[in-house]
Amino acid sequence: MSQVAILNVGKRAQTKVQNRTAILDAAREVFGEMGYEPCTVRDIIRRTGLAAGTFYNYFKSKEEVFAALADDGARRFAPILKSLRSQNADFDSFVRAALMAYFRFLADEHQQWADRQPAEDHLQVRGQTPEMEAVFSEVRAAILDEIARGGAPAADADYLAGACIAIAREVGDQMLRRRPVDVEGAVAFSTALILSGLKGLPKAQSSQ
Repeated sequence: MSQVAILNVGKRAQTKVQNRTAILDAAREVFGEMGYEPCTVRDIIRRTGLAAGTFYNYFKSKEEVFAALADDGARRFAPILKSLRSQNADFDSFVRAALMAYFRFLADEHQQWADRQPAEDHLQVRGQTPEMEAVFSEVRAAILDEIARGGAPAADADYLAGACIAIAREVGDQMLRRRPVDVEGAVAFSTALILSGLKGLPKAQSSQ
């Protein structure tokens, strides 16, 4: 392959990354300003300045765009969760630190949305993607470690991880609707709910 051809391939790859980033950045703004339900693919395309055909080279629908945004967030949050596992010696501390990190992450990600649409609903993607699975796996691993050392009831780790994530998602959803966004309040409520719930769990075989 000639040097010119190599340069062209590199330029095309760079253009693809730039176009995809432009679409995702535009979608963040449009979802934040208009809300998820009212906006259309056309609204996103207008904000990018790209041709409609270019958009459909990357995404088939606004649902796919939103899923990509959720995946991106989960991909960046999973390493944070992994780091917290090594920094906190007991499960209670990990739960609080993980919730604090998540709610701060969520608030930072959606700050511009919150400023523009104080009453707008915030959509959560419910599908399971590889990136979201990575977050689930980190939570589940922390639970299994704590069960093994006797710091948590021998409960079903899959159910418990799912419950913890569901609580964080739903409380985070409500947190983002409030003005001002109350990260500390969300952390305190969720931590108390999860840890007090653990005390009432029946002894059961953990899911390993």
